[in-house]
Amino acid sequence: MRYRLRARQAGGFILVPLALVLGGALAAASLAQSGGIARAETIPLWPEGVPGAIANAGAEELADGRISNVHTPTLTAYLPAETKGTGTAAIICPGGAYRRLAIDKEGTAVAARLNTLGVAAFVLKYRLKEYGHPAPLRDVLRAVRIVRSQAARWRIDPERIGVVGFSAGGHLASTAGTLYDAPEGRTGAALDRVNARPDFLVLVYPVITMSGPYAHAGSRESLLGATPPPALVEHLSTDLQVTARTPPTFLVHGGTDQAVPAENSLLFYTALRRAGVPAELHLYQDGPHGIGLEPGHGPISDWFTRCTEWLAVRGLLAPRQPPAR
Repeated sequence: MRYRLRARQAGGFILVPLALVLGGALAAASLAQSGGIARAETIPLWPEGVPGAIANAGAEELADGRISNVHTPTLTAYLPAETKGTGTAAIICPGGAYRRLAIDKEGTAVAARLNTLGVAAFVLKYRLKEYGHPAPLRDVLRAVRIVRSQAARWRIDPERIGVVGFSAGGHLASTAGTLYDAPEGRTGAALDRVNARPDFLVLVYPVITMSGPYAHAGSRESLLGATPPPALVEHLSTDLQVTARTPPTFLVHGGTDQAVPAENSLLFYTALRRAGVPAELHLYQDGPHGIGLEPGHGPISDWFTRCTEWLAVRGLLAPRQPPAR
């Protein structure tokens, strides 16, 4: 079933009924069971006007937990109860080959799980193939800047803001960690002065390279077009953009992923190692693409437990909240 998403504006925020934000009964149930969410609040990324907005673009569409035709990027905050908050935040980038967003499986469900850890979660609805590069990069960097600039409001430590991404959303997260200072990531807005570098990355079966046999052709075409110039392909192959300033990274991939080969994670992990960046890679013998948090796929279904351990080792789950406003 397909239907249109509509939102009403008030006081500078888009207030969306929770059931509509979740887009499905399964995600709603997951959130309810977490028991730690204070509220869901959806914030427009570009209240001053979306850069390069396409006129008469039509409404967004939601079908089977996936959003497409995004023209009004937003950030939806799912906050843990104040008694559970750790001060850590994660911006979540769902996947979908830069054609659609798996907003339920790789968005709201992940937010609910992060909330149980005391992590404030922000699900990013970013622009897709209708815009191509640099619109998604601008959206994710703007999201980091918004969360960091309003950290006190959400009781977040501005030095504990990460980006979590799945599949093509993993590619977008990796661009946030490597191209955070890229000129095309800025629009001239005052908020550009806020540091957009994430403090950590979590990349789950990510698209990384835009060239060679391991590239995901659908993601590349959606982001860069049918015949992108070689320099742009190299620029958006994020394993080639890793430096010592790339944030510490946790990676997950299944060896039987037929959509995005595990070599993508290996390329990024190797680049991180070469640059001296702390990194942890969980490469499982078996594991299909696009599982999100689904059980029943063998050891790879425990990836979130391994990620929780990594976050804990890095001190990101120990309470460290800024003073109340």
